[in-house]
Amino acid sequence: MKIACLHTAESNVAVFDAAAMALGIPTGVLRHEVRVDLLAAAERAGGLRDEIAQATQQALLALAPGADAVLLTCSTLGPAVDALAHTATPILRTDAALAAAAATAAQAGGKIVALCAVETTLGPTARLFEQAAQATGATVEVQLVPGAWALFKAGDIEGYLRILAEAADSAYAHGASVVALAQASMSGAAALVTAGARPLSSPGAGLAAAVKAAARQRGPGAGA
Repeated sequence: MKIACLHTAESNVAVFDAAAMALGIPTGVLRHEVRVDLLAAAERAGGLRDEIAQATQQALLALAPGADAVLLTCSTLGPAVDALAHTATPILRTDAALAAAAATAAQAGGKIVALCAVETTLGPTARLFEQAAQATGATVEVQLVPGAWALFKAGDIEGYLRILAEAADSAYAHGASVVALAQASMSGAAALVTAGARPLSSPGAGLAAAVKAAARQRGPGAGA
């Protein structure tokens, strides 16, 4: 089995390798491609413009040969996958898998809080989570964590994760039944949260969905 991952931060390679290990995915299954330029372009443009979506789609399609599934790990770029629904190789979004997991975890009438670090991911995240929550009757609140992304870009990962954990604790204190860390780079904050259940994060959810899609692609009896 081969799963190709398209990241927009170099640090997410280690994040996804760790998530794969936790899920029991064998070493060598994941193949990583990092395109920092795509997220940087979206940040400069204030969102996912058509030309950035097209460049993202080209990068994803380029990863498809030799892969059983392709996984886009950036929430800001996520909507670019929507136009690739009928490709021969499954192309998935980690944030879509996270939204589905959060909706499943929230009881009817529960409150899902999705935390974001990058402003450009607010719109895509809200649309995904609200759509997923319709089936359960849960409410969704998407929150930007002020100052978090500046810490990440400055290389202060410890500070980045700390401020995200504090935001998750605050969300629980204000009635959240489920907290989701909407970007892959945020996943390390889950272990620092003390006010409620461990928040959901996208690497594990995305990889689990990719493994299922890859298994279907390979057919019955195919090994990893």
